[in-house]
Amino acid sequence: MKRLAFYLRRDLQLYLMLLIPIAFVLVFKYAPMSGLVLAFKNYKIAHGVWGSEWVGFEVFRELFAKHDFGRAVRNTLLLNCLDLVFSFTMPIVLALLLNEVRNIRFKRINQTLLYLPHFLSWIIIGAIAYQLLSEGNGVVNNVIAMMGGNRIPFLQEDVNWLISYLAIGVWQSMGWGTIIYLAAISGINPELYEAATVDGAGRWRKVWNVSLPSIRTTIVTLLIMNLGRVMEGSFERIYALQNKATTEFTTTIPVLVYRWGIEGGNFSRATALGLFQSLIGIMLVLLADRIAKKLGEDGLL
Repeated sequence: MKRLAFYLRRDLQLYLMLLIPIAFVLVFKYAPMSGLVLAFKNYKIAHGVWGSEWVGFEVFRELFAKHDFGRAVRNTLLLNCLDLVFSFTMPIVLALLLNEVRNIRFKRINQTLLYLPHFLSWIIIGAIAYQLLSEGNGVVNNVIAMMGGNRIPFLQEDVNWLISYLAIGVWQSMGWGTIIYLAAISGINPELYEAATVDGAGRWRKVWNVSLPSIRTTIVTLLIMNLGRVMEGSFERIYALQNKATTEFTTTIPVLVYRWGIEGGNFSRATALGLFQSLIGIMLVLLADRIAKKLGEDGLL
């Protein structure tokens, strides 16, 4: 007890600062879990959470039988898997490229410009996207038309919308995603690069044989964490970019949760969908962690 009291007195300010994130996690992450009981009840607002009828897995059976459910699962997996391929790999490539920049001023200016999109809300990004890419009067299509080309329906046709969705996501996230990788690269022992130089390695060989292997643990850890979000997706991103002309890929699990829960008032179905989504996510994390350990990596657990 005396040892504990000593540490409390010595680091009291740090412990007080730690109370803020702990309170955030308890209030916004753990406290809402009590509402998961709605997934097993025929929830009626008038009866309240505990007064509503218990129906067991009936809500899940109704959920799995709906046509929109299968479509939402397909679209969620498609969009998030493609995001994992492009939005996860581009920050690694960008971090490696920025690390090779020798002009410190130029490097910092570029880092700042690349970070900025992360701080924009998806509503603002969606508005900018339509100003630039809309078929009728978008800036990009106006330039294409002036050069004698045909206007391209970037956001008004399903396949083009999917490509635009992925490209905008990469642009928004890749700058911020480089922070962790640049930090990992900065921790690499400089003697490794010096040894590679002595062996006659050029910049490309140093990147391939020194930088990438040295940040492999960081890449694997972030990959495992991102796999847990494969069934989630971003409601704000889809909501900001969707329109009536493109409906093939815009029905996802977060969108259904919003439609059924907020718009339709069917909170039992929305909760069941969210619970299903979370269970798949944690299963993917555990599976990826197990595979990583089998391959000799540290994993998460």
